[in-house]
Amino acid sequence: MRHNDPGPEFWDLVHPHTGDLVEFRPTARGFSSDVTALIEGEKGRFFVKAVRNRPGGRRDSIARERLVNPAVCPISPALRWHAEDDKWIALGFDWAEGRSSGFAPDSPDLPAIIDTLNRIGELDLPEVAHDWPETRWNRFAADEADTAHFQGEALLYTDIHPSNLIIGDQNMWAVDWSWPTRGAAFIDPACLVVQLIAAGHSAERAEAWACGCTAWVEADPKGIDAFAGATVRMHRAFAARKPEASWLTAMAEAAQSWASHRGVAV
Repeated sequence: MRHNDPGPEFWDLVHPHTGDLVEFRPTARGFSSDVTALIEGEKGRFFVKAVRNRPGGRRDSIARERLVNPAVCPISPALRWHAEDDKWIALGFDWAEGRSSGFAPDSPDLPAIIDTLNRIGELDLPEVAHDWPETRWNRFAADEADTAHFQGEALLYTDIHPSNLIIGDQNMWAVDWSWPTRGAAFIDPACLVVQLIAAGHSAERAEAWACGCTAWVEADPKGIDAFAGATVRMHRAFAARKPEASWLTAMAEAAQSWASHRGVAV
């Protein structure tokens, strides 16, 4: 029995793509998936993520990740195969060697992080993403008029944190495109700002790093203010649902620090 073994039905499903198993190494990342693992088989080495094939957000998310992958390579590892039956949906990506990036104020990775966000910002919006408008912050806006600031024609990544930006020998990978959307281009740099504050930056220094992102420099400050307020309300709501999750509280505090810096009352 392998550690965290997903069972014989899973292995039967992926066997045509992996061949006989050589190594199965579960990974720490991938909180919304039932399986995230580095799998080596006779047909190669792959990063595999899979979810139970049940209606709902996780199934929708892995479907989006499959559909968007051609548009986000080579920033993201290429999807080599996918498999689905009535029990599982699995994606097999190129095995990207690397480590989690560092977001701390003294991290040498920060310039590469900014460069990666700019590369994401330069991606064309794929046809499939036209039907994925960004709406997650809408219900947390101060009023309905503010939601117009969140709309746009940029392909958004949004799932920005150290374990999703992987430092390799020659490049950085943006992995886990779990919920790409179409929206205002400044949203990705704004998400980075909150993450940097949570990692120990002052709000001023976090925004100084964001100034390296073209989408941030070109954004309407009123839109950023509206987004900062909505972000505070969003993270407060998440933290209230799970008071035992200290990282959610930390994110709410970081978002509040950012809004206060911008003079946004929440």
